[in-house]
Amino acid sequence: MSTTFQLDTATSRANPTPAPLKRLTIPAIQRRKADGHTAQPIVMLTAYTARQAQLLDEHCDILLVGDSLGQVIYGLPSSVPVTLEMMAAHGAAVVRGSYHAVVVVDMPFGTYEASPQQAFESAARLLKETGCAGVKLEGGAAMAETVAFLVARGIPVMGHVGLTPQAVNVLGGYGARGRSDAEAQKIIADAKALEAAGAFAIVVEGVIEPIAIAVTQAVTCPVIGIGGSAQCDGQVLVTEDMLGMFERVPRFVKRYEDLGGVISGAVARYAAEVRERSFPGPEQTYQPK
Repeated sequence: MSTTFQLDTATSRANPTPAPLKRLTIPAIQRRKADGHTAQPIVMLTAYTARQAQLLDEHCDILLVGDSLGQVIYGLPSSVPVTLEMMAAHGAAVVRGSYHAVVVVDMPFGTYEASPQQAFESAARLLKETGCAGVKLEGGAAMAETVAFLVARGIPVMGHVGLTPQAVNVLGGYGARGRSDAEAQKIIADAKALEAAGAFAIVVEGVIEPIAIAVTQAVTCPVIGIGGSAQCDGQVLVTEDMLGMFERVPRFVKRYEDLGGVISGAVARYAAEVRERSFPGPEQTYQPK
């Protein structure tokens, strides 16, 4: 799906001239997995703002506007308090800032579980207000009917099994799932149910590696791991985690940079120069002609 309007790139620092990239489509993502194998793994990261989307876009196949924005952007204790309005606002920003990646928006807790009709109304609103290509929802077999309902009405759905953060109160925490045989079999069955319902891809989160591999092998749609296995069809991380913006991160995160330290150091230098009156200097001030 392409952005339907052009932004004025001449007047706003937030909107540099976009690269001439053709946006990927959900069918193109689905075709990455053929005969049970994905030759080119799917790269997926979270994005919450237009500028962040611009920086990530050319490197990613999918940008996920995750309900993790509750913690990352708003400082909430979990994703449970996130609202549909939050997701719509941030989803629209990410679509405006991207030209290449497929944009998928999380459906927040309480906006889809009650009935397929409720889910359709929420998902339709997200598609209309953001221009995203699809939505993501948590849950396995229990949500299969809802997934099928949405797909039949033209709304692409990404599933999510294993550790499902919206259900943290039921799960009792964020520990790895699939350690018991019964739980492992349920995770695999959940993935199969979502595939049968028409999900175009499935996120498998926070499960022991053999289960992540088993899920990947059990379904024909792409399986995207987070705390799973390198053998999944793709990977996703919260961007701020992999960039080192937070001191505490889950075990499955690899930090590729220490942006938190970079930002803190830059602000410290700025504060010192302000206090010693060396900023602004001649290069940053306007002098009489």
